[in-house]
Amino acid sequence: MPSSATVSDSKAKKGLDLATLLQYVVLILISLLMLVPIVILIFAALKTRGAGLASPHSLPIPIYWGNITKILGMDTFWTMLRNSLLVMVASTVGVVFVCSLAAFVFARMKFRGQGLAFNILTLGLMFPINVAILPVFLVLRDMHLTDNLWGVVFVQTAFAMSGNILILRGFFQSIPSELQDAAYIDGCTTFDFFRRVLLPLARPALGAVAALTMVVSWNDVLVPLVVLNSDNKWTLPLGTMQFQGQYSGSDIALTAAFIALSAIPAVLFYLVAERQIVSGLTAGAIKG
Repeated sequence: MPSSATVSDSKAKKGLDLATLLQYVVLILISLLMLVPIVILIFAALKTRGAGLASPHSLPIPIYWGNITKILGMDTFWTMLRNSLLVMVASTVGVVFVCSLAAFVFARMKFRGQGLAFNILTLGLMFPINVAILPVFLVLRDMHLTDNLWGVVFVQTAFAMSGNILILRGFFQSIPSELQDAAYIDGCTTFDFFRRVLLPLARPALGAVAALTMVVSWNDVLVPLVVLNSDNKWTLPLGTMQFQGQYSGSDIALTAAFIALSAIPAVLFYLVAERQIVSGLTAGAIKG
């Protein structure tokens, strides 16, 4: 006859299995719910104009590739793709460069008013770009950076600084001070320690910051919408919004094809960035 301890362990294990099964069921249902719009978008993109207007949710039988080839044959699509890549790369490089230097100063150096300066910097987390878009536009206008891709880069870089400096500062503070003392004994200057010792150790955190910046910059619509006027300078998300407004009523299939092609780079960036973000932030949490 089984003991009471064995029975209780069996009940606990059964309860745990049921709870795990329920969690998996909920996660699968959520995943399917999130995939439904993507599947409908792909179905609509692979139909003719008439089929797309008549039944955009049904299976594409037969599959029609004309919308995809038409979008890929548009020079405007490739121009917007190039603009988005330029803005994303420039913003990512600027954020990693500026935030790593600022985080090093706040984490490893001591000066009068350091705490106050850092608190003022973190106040930027309380003011999203939506709130500050009007004064930002006025500043860009005075600097003659409206209708300029570099104006978008400067704004994205500036508003990404607070959160990323906070991430890198925590990682830099987790590096043992004995390592810095040993570097000084070996003849390293402060900048040599930062460049040769700290940055290689902080590679996971830098990767997470770069990945976050890439995803946010690529998906940004508000800043390009306010800053850019010429259609030859539109980024891909902004062009997608304009294209959808122009064709969604008359050609759903072509609009779906444009949106699907525009989403492919974002999906690829996310697949790469997700691992970098998780590994970087997890490494920083473990070290902290």
